[in-house]
Amino acid sequence: MTKEKNANLISFALGWVGKKQRKILNKASKNCSAEEEKTLRGILSYAKDSEWGKAHHFEEILASNTADELFEKWQKNVPPQDYEDLRPFIERHKNGEENILFPGKPMMYATTSGTTKAPKWIPITQAYYANVYSKMTKLWLYSFMMHRPKVFWGKCVSIVGKVVEGYAPDGTICGSVSGVTQRDCPEFIKSLYSAPSDIFHIADYHARNYALMRTGIEQNVTLFITANPSTMLELQRTVDENLDEMIKDIENGTLSDKFDIAPEIRSALTPLYKPNKKRADELRALKEKYERILPKHYWPDFQVITTWRCGNTKVYTEKLADFFPPNTLHQEFGYFASECRAGLVMNGDCDTVPFPHAHYFEFVSIDDMENSNPQFYQLHELEVGKRYLIYITTYAGLYRYNMNDMIEVTGKYGTIPTIQFIQKVNGIVSMTGEKIHERQFIDAVEQAEKQTALKTRFYVGFADVNESVYHFYFDFLDSSVTQQQAEEFSARVDAALKKINVEYEAKRDSFRVKDPITHIIKENAFEDYKIEALSKGLARDGQFKLNLLMQDEKRHEIFKKLVK
Repeated sequence: MTKEKNANLISFALGWVGKKQRKILNKASKNCSAEEEKTLRGILSYAKDSEWGKAHHFEEILASNTADELFEKWQKNVPPQDYEDLRPFIERHKNGEENILFPGKPMMYATTSGTTKAPKWIPITQAYYANVYSKMTKLWLYSFMMHRPKVFWGKCVSIVGKVVEGYAPDGTICGSVSGVTQRDCPEFIKSLYSAPSDIFHIADYHARNYALMRTGIEQNVTLFITANPSTMLELQRTVDENLDEMIKDIENGTLSDKFDIAPEIRSALTPLYKPNKKRADELRALKEKYERILPKHYWPDFQVITTWRCGNTKVYTEKLADFFPPNTLHQEFGYFASECRAGLVMNGDCDTVPFPHAHYFEFVSIDDMENSNPQFYQLHELEVGKRYLIYITTYAGLYRYNMNDMIEVTGKYGTIPTIQFIQKVNGIVSMTGEKIHERQFIDAVEQAEKQTALKTRFYVGFADVNESVYHFYFDFLDSSVTQQQAEEFSARVDAALKKINVEYEAKRDSFRVKDPITHIIKENAFEDYKIEALSKGLARDGQFKLNLLMQDEKRHEIFKKLVK
């Protein structure tokens, strides 16, 4: 079968299943209020006989005759939850008990960082996986084709986590939902991936990145999927530093022994590689022609990259601006967390369409966020242009669950309000009442860059409560920036924050918050931080996120070691 014919068959198959899911979404978009009522009733029916459902009177709530009565009883009987409220029940599931939060037991757990030292174990039920991840993935892939019909004419580099990262006491796996989704996808979709899943089991991240790009750069890649755009920066850095080694491997059909790869993984990968002198010569020619070869050079047919683009990831997406061919679509990954995949971006911009037929959503206005008894709004009640905190209810045992995320309503998809992620609510730092939003810190740094013409590759700020001072860490593009210049840059950031945040200005002027302390960190410190954070279990690889303003001593200690 020719490559073109195979590409057409794959596109046809994805188009067929994707169009079906799009029709379901479009039908739901005609009356999202009715669809949300239907979803809540479905979740209540599903879990009414569980211990949690009985304790919270799910059957009584279900007996409501109207949507208004349903919502009223729901709020009355089920208080808002955070993970620590649910942790005891999840622990019982982990230890083998059934029918606690939902019928039976989870099919797996996804882990993510928690508010305490212990990580969150997010249960994934078979019902949730089948109705959300499996079906939504089909529409997600189809959405790429809607904007770039030839997106599947080449290979796809997809960054996923390990299928198995550990086990609960009862033997249930803990792992990456993205890894499981890729494992369970149809064979015709698996044929699209540039690299086998074995690569993601390489423990050393430098070695893993090398194997991923040594494999990918040999092929005609047209799609790149990863949650965090910083991953693409890391992989390009790997190409920059190891291109000659990659060319040699491609020419010889080998996998360099300069990298730490476990023998069993190396044995699984080695048969995949064959000598390819033609491709090696093409890469050598590109190296001679360009000072730095980028994806637009080694993947000239590239179509779509999908990553997060909203919130603090904008810092990284701007650095990718010249990486890909001019016609490339950089599609927002959408509002997606370990706890739920709320919806998809359907129109090629940053707006996520929440799926009312998959989750039940509630919201609190940010103006009401400190109220001990705030007003809750349903999805259809949201107003365009306003910001809210989001709460979710799922088929996986999360009930009125506080995501600790701030979203903004950006428009409508039919009757469904579209949303964009703004920041984590815990991205607000306050040592003495100044309440600096992460977004305010980002804006202040951007103002300082414009005023000084100094550009940062990366930056992060930490609050030191004991000393009542902020530490600013900067990785400047210009490696010759002096400490004095960096401190002048910090002074600009400080001045901008005073103008942006009146509470910060008051605390600074009253000396309750001291002058910021400035640190210059080594080049590409973010990548080194990520490797250490992952190795220490402070984050997960598949959905690696970093707030740019924090009060977190564990992470702060890592950055202290990255100072020049």
